[in-house]
Amino acid sequence: MDTRVTKQRPTPAQVIDDLPWKWNTQGAVFIVGGLGFMFDAWDVALGGLLIPLLAAEWDVPLGTAAFAATANLIGMAVGAVLWGGIADRLGRRTAFSITLLIFSLFTAAGAFSPNLETFLVLRFIAGIGLGGAIPVDYALVAEFTPARHRGRVLTAMDGWWPIGATGAAVTSAWILSFGSWRTMMLLMAAPVILLFFVRLFVPESPLHLAAAGKHAEADAVLRRLIKRTGAQIDAWQHPQPTAQAAAVQTSRTLRSRISSALGQLNHLWKHSARLTASTWAVFIGVLLLYYAALTWLPKVLREQGQTDQAAFLVTGAMTGAGLLGVVTAALVIDYVGRRLLLTLSGFSSAVLLALFAIELTSHPGELTTAAKLAIVSFGFTIQTAVPALYTYGSEAYPTQLRASGFGWASSVSRIATGIAPFVYGAWLLPSIGLTGTFGATGALTVIGLVLMLVWGREDRGLVRTD
Repeated sequence: MDTRVTKQRPTPAQVIDDLPWKWNTQGAVFIVGGLGFMFDAWDVALGGLLIPLLAAEWDVPLGTAAFAATANLIGMAVGAVLWGGIADRLGRRTAFSITLLIFSLFTAAGAFSPNLETFLVLRFIAGIGLGGAIPVDYALVAEFTPARHRGRVLTAMDGWWPIGATGAAVTSAWILSFGSWRTMMLLMAAPVILLFFVRLFVPESPLHLAAAGKHAEADAVLRRLIKRTGAQIDAWQHPQPTAQAAAVQTSRTLRSRISSALGQLNHLWKHSARLTASTWAVFIGVLLLYYAALTWLPKVLREQGQTDQAAFLVTGAMTGAGLLGVVTAALVIDYVGRRLLLTLSGFSSAVLLALFAIELTSHPGELTTAAKLAIVSFGFTIQTAVPALYTYGSEAYPTQLRASGFGWASSVSRIATGIAPFVYGAWLLPSIGLTGTFGATGALTVIGLVLMLVWGREDRGLVRTD
């Protein structure tokens, strides 16, 4: 009787998880993806900065000018749904390249808008590209990162966001000394340069290729990664596709883009209704809190008597403090876990934003030291929460649903944040004031955090098996 035990070969996901981290390999993907994310942040921050400038340009109320932010965020909601499914079909690298091209070109085209209506259309189309870039970007980076580094790397990805948002604020304040908002928009053609580096340094995700049944292509990428990292892995095996993966693959070939997106939604809810509901809730709560501050802070500060340049610099200080928050999150997330870090930082952010509103309304026409401290501290805590949120969201689903799962969570949060500028400007702020508006937003954040704690899952150090 042969008692020898045959050692089971690793799957492609396990090969990725066992590779050593190298800056010239996985690090290149992180840097290229991070620069794309930086420009995403730049574009989103620009939306809030533009509101008072557009109101002056076309002589419209601030509430009407706020539709520029709404159009962009609604476009992001559409893009997150469409591109999540497209990335699960066509590949992460292809989708990432196209989304970069769309959002950069149409944002720059907005500089030539003759009226607000044309500007809103261009912002909506740019948002479609921008909304797709974020979930695709995270899926791409996640699928190249070993399990023991994944928490820190995905958290560090969000460090590019405060860099981009702060760059938008500081650069915009500088541009206003000699130019206009149109010059600010023209800078957003810069992301096109990244397409060259994507083609040069970023291969297609081998996990996507394997999940799509393209085993030969997946093997070629894996061999390249093994050689570049110096790993000692010479064999692996492709697992049999699950019934769910086969259903997703069928939807890729038989349905249109819209029906495929709806099919992906169906698969997400079948996979876990509680996980999907709680993920959506926490995405809406945390991002609504962040965008409430980012979108309305320039307007609020102007009403306190600050100039546009001063308002932009205070906004830049808030987003700049966020870089320290990202660093903090990256250092501790693998020790305390995704959910605990997200809960503590999210709750703190809700409290700090409410305190900022209370201090501001208590001293009309004055920006006190306490108000400055509250908003800068908020910038730190919210940017501790957001990377934890994105890390949590990017790990919640298996490979065949990862981009779609993140995409749908991102999409519903974009719908909420897209509607928010109109709801805030037309109803909440006039009715219940700044403190009531920011307090209600914080309450939604707390609800999302509670649902995540009850129904979510902790993925700290989880080794992929899909």
